[in-house]
Amino acid sequence: MENYIVRGTDRNRQFRFFGANTTGIVNVATSHHGTSPVVSAALGRTMTGALMMGAMLKNDSDRVCVMIRGDGPIQGITVEADAKGNVKGYPHQAVVDIPQKENGKLDVSGAIGNAVMTVTKDIGMKEPYTGQVAMLSGEIAEDFSFYFAVSEQTNTVVILGVLIERDYSIKQAGGIIIQVLPDATDEAISEIEARLKSFTSLTQCMEEGKSIEDVIKMLLGDDIDIMDKTDARFYCDCSKERMERALISLGKQELTNIANDEQEDLELVCHFCNTKYAFDKKAIKEIVDEL
Repeated sequence: MENYIVRGTDRNRQFRFFGANTTGIVNVATSHHGTSPVVSAALGRTMTGALMMGAMLKNDSDRVCVMIRGDGPIQGITVEADAKGNVKGYPHQAVVDIPQKENGKLDVSGAIGNAVMTVTKDIGMKEPYTGQVAMLSGEIAEDFSFYFAVSEQTNTVVILGVLIERDYSIKQAGGIIIQVLPDATDEAISEIEARLKSFTSLTQCMEEGKSIEDVIKMLLGDDIDIMDKTDARFYCDCSKERMERALISLGKQELTNIANDEQEDLELVCHFCNTKYAFDKKAIKEIVDEL
């Protein structure tokens, strides 16, 4: 089970946690989009964060969408996840070439720029819930923490990591979310703060062979209760039928113009997985006739 999500609490019910190994998921997503390293890191962190937010949803039909819009060269990132461990996402610009930071790390914040993070949750209500925050760091993990504090009034630690090979494949990717529960004591909070100060890197721990659960125990202690562990995957629900409905939304007149135009056949591309769907003139005329 390479890609999975765990959730649980410490034995004293002072913190709840979510953890995810997303190495394979991020590898699939970055392969689909042919991303450069800094974009791979930004996309992978956002997908991992959104996947764990999806695990917080109650119903299988619930969904969460995380959108980042910034003035940096990536321009934006869009990710969708659900309560069943499915996640998909894409960057607005797949290839970005900017200098690394002085410490040799990828400059994700520079690639994001001044940005806004918008979280939309569709939980079966009449209108979806939407929360929005200005991104403080652009490093994404800190910005998820800020979102939880501002929009959901929950003190939250978010750890996200993506380690990239020289061939641009994903070597390690994962994340951890720890949230403070109402019964948490000041002593317990101080203890976890001290452990976080000495904590180095999630992907470094993964490189050393530690599982996500091992790292959670490093932060919360060995006495944790894992409620469940479920598979996670990159999954895009695009289809020829969905693309046809998108064409229909253009209206009869617009489709008639396309059918009568001398240009080549139409090709629609899914933003999330880059799958291409071709519609020749005959197919478009059939859609027009049905309208």
